[in-house]
Amino acid sequence: MSTAVDPGWPAQLEAGLQRLGIALDPVTQEGQLAFLGLLQKWNKAYNLTAVRNPSQMVSRQLLDSLAVMPYISADAVLDVGAGGGLPGIPLALAFPERKFTLLDSNSKKTRFLTQCVLELGLDNVEVIHARAEDFHPEQPFRQITSRAFTALENLVNWCGPLLAPDGHFLAMKGQFPHDELAALPGAWQLADNIELTVPGCDGARHLLIIDRVQATGG
Repeated sequence: MSTAVDPGWPAQLEAGLQRLGIALDPVTQEGQLAFLGLLQKWNKAYNLTAVRNPSQMVSRQLLDSLAVMPYISADAVLDVGAGGGLPGIPLALAFPERKFTLLDSNSKKTRFLTQCVLELGLDNVEVIHARAEDFHPEQPFRQITSRAFTALENLVNWCGPLLAPDGHFLAMKGQFPHDELAALPGAWQLADNIELTVPGCDGARHLLIIDRVQATGG
């Protein structure tokens, strides 16, 4: 892990984790910062994220992703529209015992993700270069994460076939998306809305749990 790390990042990460109530060992924290260094390095050429100010990267990328850790319960998780690896890579580093599949249709982004897997030694991550509609896994996923990917209607339409019957989407949003929820197809429902407070991030953060409307016996 020789990628340069901003000197202010380690203290920001440690303080932010404490405020979130999340414990990560020193080696895992080093991995998180090494990933952030790779993201910063590759962002110059690949336009992976709009966040370019080093002082904002820990909060808006690492801590924002790690804030959903308490809600990850599946042994295998799909991150759709994985882009620059958020939240998939930070979560995979934090949960080495769980399998993460990172799906994106942009070849530059999957190239970056593959490089992250190699450089960070992530044997629990699989990178898939495909559109969601064209991806056919051996088994559906019990949890599917998305962050800044698409509207909820598109998410369930494109990725619904990838979700297990009893599974749910973990959709990370900023402002509460009233219009998107109103446009959800009738077979889907908001199971829970969790307001997240991310250290160093201004503005609203919501984690929406979306699942299927279960048929009731008549």
